[in-house]
Amino acid sequence: MKRAERLHALSETLRRSGTRGVSAERLAEEFEVSVRTIKRDLDALENSGAPLWSRPGPGGGYGFAVGASLPPVSLSPAQAVALMAAVSAAADAPYADLAAAGIRKILDVLDPGTRARADELARRVWVNALPSSSRATKSALEEAMAEQRVIRIRYTSGDESTTTRDVEPVLFASANGQWYLIGWCRMRDAMRWFTVSRIEQATITKAVCSGHTIHEVGEPPANARPVHGRGE
Repeated sequence: MKRAERLHALSETLRRSGTRGVSAERLAEEFEVSVRTIKRDLDALENSGAPLWSRPGPGGGYGFAVGASLPPVSLSPAQAVALMAAVSAAADAPYADLAAAGIRKILDVLDPGTRARADELARRVWVNALPSSSRATKSALEEAMAEQRVIRIRYTSGDESTTTRDVEPVLFASANGQWYLIGWCRMRDAMRWFTVSRIEQATITKAVCSGHTIHEVGEPPANARPVHGRGE
C-alpha cells in the first residue's frame, strides 16, 4: 500500500474508532508496517490539520476529536475509479445523476497527480451502460421518494395493459437486472412492484404519503440489502 493510500485508510480507521482510540501497535499490525512508520504517519496527519488526539499510558492511543471537521476528502486513484465505474455501470439506478455530480465534485478537488493517475486508470475500465428511463420520469420518482409524496404514474404492465394510478412510494429495489418502484397502489389498495422502465410518465401530486413502511413490502429479493454500506 502506498503512503498516500495508507494515510487515507489510517484517517478512516481513526475516525471509526470514535472516543475509544486505537494504539500505535494495533495500527502497525493492521497496516503491516512498523510502529515508527505509523507514528510518522500520525505526525503527517496532524501537520495536515487532522483533529488528532493522543492519550498516553495503558489503554491509551490515538483518535480524532469528536465533532471536529476533517480535512477535505482524499481518494486514491483506484478509489476514484471505483466510484466512477460503479455509477457508470448503474446509470439507471435511483439518484445516479446526483451521484455522478458528487463524484465530479470530488475529482475536481483531488491533487493534480492523483487526478492524472485516476484519469489514466479510468481509461482501462469500460462499462456497457444500457438505456434508462427518461430523465423527467426518474426525477419525479426520486423526488416523490425523498419527499414522501404520492406520485401519479402511467404504467404499462407485462400484459401490455396501460393504467394510470396513484402510488405511495416506499422503496426502490434492484432485482434480476431491473429497477423497481415498490409502493402502495391506491387503485389496487395493496403493495405493488412497478418496473421502472415500464413507467411511461410520472407526476408528483400534492398528497402526502399515509405512512406505509418497508416492513409491509415483505421479504426482499435474495441477497438484497440497503445501500448505506454498513453491515447489519
